[in-house]
Parts: sequence; C-alpha cells; structure tokens
Amino acid sequence: MIRVLVVDDSATMRSLISAVLSRDPEIEVVGQAGDPYEARQAIKALNPDVMTLDVEMPNMNGIEFLEKVMRLRPMPVVMVSTLTTRGAEVTLAALEIGAVDCVAKPSTGGLEGFRELPEKVKIAARARVRPLDRLATPPATVKIDAGTVAGDGRLIAIGSSTGGVEALITVLSRFPADCPPTVITQHMPESFTKSFSERLNRLCAPHVEEATDGAPLDPGRVYVAPGGETHLEVAGGSRLRCRIVPGDRVNGHRPSVDVLFASVARVVGARAVGCILTGMGRDGAQGLLEMRRAGARTVGQDEASCVVYGMPRAAFEIGAVERQLPLDRIAAELLKAPAPKLSEKA
Repeated sequence: MIRVLVVDDSATMRSLISAVLSRDPEIEVVGQAGDPYEARQAIKALNPDVMTLDVEMPNMNGIEFLEKVMRLRPMPVVMVSTLTTRGAEVTLAALEIGAVDCVAKPSTGGLEGFRELPEKVKIAARARVRPLDRLATPPATVKIDAGTVAGDGRLIAIGSSTGGVEALITVLSRFPADCPPTVITQHMPESFTKSFSERLNRLCAPHVEEATDGAPLDPGRVYVAPGGETHLEVAGGSRLRCRIVPGDRVNGHRPSVDVLFASVARVVGARAVGCILTGMGRDGAQGLLEMRRAGARTVGQDEASCVVYGMPRAAFEIGAVERQLPLDRIAAELLKAPAPKLSEKA
C-alpha cells in the first residue's frame, strides 16, 4: 500500500482528492492537512510515502513549504495546480525544486477531473527523490568543439516525461547561445507548456519558445512541443521547420516523443542527435531506435540520475541508446557529437 498525505487548504478539495485516491486498492490516504504547519506535523506523525500538495497555501505558500520538505525530509510530492498562468508558473517552480509530477485541478467538480492522480501517485512512490541543494554551483555553459559549428546542419531532439522539468533545465542551462537547433517533447498539461518555454528561456542562453507550425529550426533556438491535441514533428529538407499536427494519443501521450523522434529519423537522419531523459513508460523508445537505424547518434539518461528510469530503460533494452550517461554529462555529449557522413548512415 502507498500511504498518502493530502495537503490542501480547501476541505472540499481534500475530500475530493482523498475519495479519488481511496478508490485505488494500492493507495491508502493516511491523513489530511489544511496548511503547511498541519502538514509538517502530519509528516512527522504519519511518515507518508507520497504527499499531494496544493500550489496556493495559506500561512506559507506551497513553494516555500516544498523547499523546506525537499531540504529537510525529501519525499515524493505531486503538486495539485490550478489551470491559470500563475498556477502553471508556481507548479513549474515546484517541479524544478524536486516535486515529481503535477495534476491540474478540474474546472468542474467531480472525481473524473482527477482521473490521472492515482497513477501519478503510484509513479511518484517509485521515483528517486534527492535532497534540495540551493548552494550548488550553477552549471558552466558547454563550448561547442572546435571544428563544429551550430549551423552545420545538425539537429538535437530530446524527449522526457516525469522528472523532465528539472532534467531539461539541467541540460539546456549548459547549452551555449549558438547551440544547434533543438526540438523537445515533454509530457505536460496543455496550459503549462507555454509557461515552461518562457521559464526555460529565462534560465538558458539559447532562445526557447513553444513550437508553432512552420517555425524555422535555426541555430540558437529551442522549441518545446505544445501540450494538448497535437504532436510536434520536424519537416522540410535543407530548410527544417516545426510541424504541429493533430493526432491520436501515442503510447498514451499527446504530444508523443515517438512521433517527434520518428519524424527526425525520416527527415534529418544521420545529421540528428537524439536524447531520451527521465520518464515513466515506453514513449520515445521506438522512435529513438528509428533515429539510430537512420544513422543518428543517440543518448539515454542513466538509471542513477533518473527520477523515473522508465523511458530510458525501454529505449536501452531495445538497442536504441548508443550511450547511457548521467544527467550532468548529457549536454556536453549532445553538443560534441559530430554529424556523421552520409556514408555512415545505417
């Protein structure tokens, strides 16, 4: 049984979340708290496996409380967020600090609005959670190797899911302003991807934005797939661009990493570098294999540095990953990987 503490200032919301979680036979709600001070006492008394935490809390906001938790008593946390811009920004800050995942509060009442919550709690219970170190030295920007330039025709494609916010910040904060064009699919609610792109843009040297249909893939630019009803693909020949296409869920996701990687394999081939980061499930494994078969270099995050070693494991087990590396070495590998000659194409 996964023992869960529900923290929310609304008694109605606490009851709703508890009811949704209690329907799952693998989950036991061991306590509820209405503010961070009650939550702190409940953590000490109940020792829960997972905590759900409201973003906006009285007395002490959710971010401030989460920082204390992740520094003093690290544990898996699933953030419960509103679908507002403010809610998205605070939730992204929480995911950066170390929250495992997030779920959006339903716009209307009812248990169906939280249908994804039990599965996210179960994933969180298996996640690797690390203490927060606010004194860590900021990562140095990687310099592109002599003899390679950002405009050499290379493209970097990255896929991630649970734990991906923190992982992507770690990787992209090491990218120089003149990095090769980069496309990213991160599993994330529709209302969050624009705020996430803006947050990355503030933290990283390259220009980062939410992908739009037809946007050119130029050096020094990073595009994040929009959440919602579409997938991000790469299109074009000598002039690459983003393509936003409607489609069904693939591997349970929309946007899907597999869809992005498969398009990169078709269009870019051996000039691409693919990377699969932390996340639950198998999305991206088959697409990364297609990239490798097309001659692309491929990298996977290693088990020790993943929050959830699901997607990288699936890719590694089918032979899609050329090299497995810890998170702090991935940026350098993506940037130094030379474009193979067409004769090397598999």
